[in-house]
Amino acid sequence: MVNKIKLARMEKGWTQEQLASRVKATRQTVGLIEKGEYNPSLNLCIAICKELGKTLDELFWEGF
Repeated sequence: MVNKIKLARMEKGWTQEQLASRVKATRQTVGLIEKGEYNPSLNLCIAICKELGKTLDELFWEGF
């Protein structure tokens, strides 16, 4: 499964470092979120969504 956050970031043409800078996180944190190895806080989820122009549902809801 392609990670929705990574896909949205790549659509913007941004590196992990660029997204991290925009949401005040580290590149390592963004990398771990994209790999599904880190559960970000709600505030960080919202910041990521705002920067990528997506909703929480679009990026973080996995559905069944």
